[in-house]
Amino acid sequence: MGHIAKEKAKLLNRIRRMRGQLEAIERAVDADNECATVLQQATACRGALDGFIAEVIEDHIREHMVDPREPRDSPQVAAAEELIDIVHQYLKK
Repeated sequence: MGHIAKEKAKLLNRIRRMRGQLEAIERAVDADNECATVLQQATACRGALDGFIAEVIEDHIREHMVDPREPRDSPQVAAAEELIDIVHQYLKK
């Protein structure tokens, strides 16, 4: 989990933004806001969570699956970068 400690401030900021988004959804539901408004806030929150997940997965791949001594053009690094791209594409949909 050392890689999480390195990115702790950035990850905590993402979590705090998500908390704010969830609180906004709660306020919208409590205020009987229109469904479209609530859904828009919910999808924004889901996007933020997907971004958080992608960030942690990317850091995990870079920290635990790639030998830092590998040259940037090695097959191992190329495969890791391809996997990271796939994760980002998947979580964007």
